[in-house]
Amino acid sequence: MDAKVKDLRKKAVVLLSGGLDSTVTLARTHEEDYELYPLSIDYGQRHDKELESAQKIANWYEVKEHKILKIDISQVGGSALTDMKIKIPEKRDENKIGSDVPITYVPARNTILLSLALGYAEVIEAQAIFIGANALDYSGYPDCRPEYFEAFQEVAELGTKTGIEGKPVVIKYPLINLTKAEIVKEGERLNVPFHLTWSCYKGGDLACGKCDSCILRLKGFKEAGIEDPMEYED
Repeated sequence: MDAKVKDLRKKAVVLLSGGLDSTVTLARTHEEDYELYPLSIDYGQRHDKELESAQKIANWYEVKEHKILKIDISQVGGSALTDMKIKIPEKRDENKIGSDVPITYVPARNTILLSLALGYAEVIEAQAIFIGANALDYSGYPDCRPEYFEAFQEVAELGTKTGIEGKPVVIKYPLINLTKAEIVKEGERLNVPFHLTWSCYKGGDLACGKCDSCILRLKGFKEAGIEDPMEYED
């Protein structure tokens, strides 16, 4: 590709956890011909194995740059994902998942992650931030709803140099209204390397198959009629 043409390509920061949704989002962004700048956050999560997956996925897509930032919000606590003393819920009824805010909710996590992504986007002059949030088959987190992202868009417009200059970074959440099965099918269409993704909250050698994240993932692959390559204990 001609260097001048390449310089004109749109840039996107993609929040990449290493899980199913963020990887499908990265693939969608790649399909839209953005230059990819995935951003992963080591925030003290017990399932930090997902960061290994994020690195492998970034390498798979041969991205321009992949940053892994460390900001330890486990010191704040209040979540089973950051406090080892709090037990991860297991074997919850899949029909009840999403009906309340579970103990795996990390207080203000998406606000922290999006703020870091917004700063990074300003520095590299990216036009957009992509996040793989979903509001249908999800765990009930308040910062995964459309109205939350609409509010954060206003933050991007009011609280940044690019925003007040009339060129705000756009927050994009392309999976927000898809079921988990639809996300899996979209990943299949995009040839997503499902075998590199990690979803389990426990972060062991094998996925537990019992936490909310595993249950939703298994449900999605089953309803999509596609085999899940992730290995499970049970």
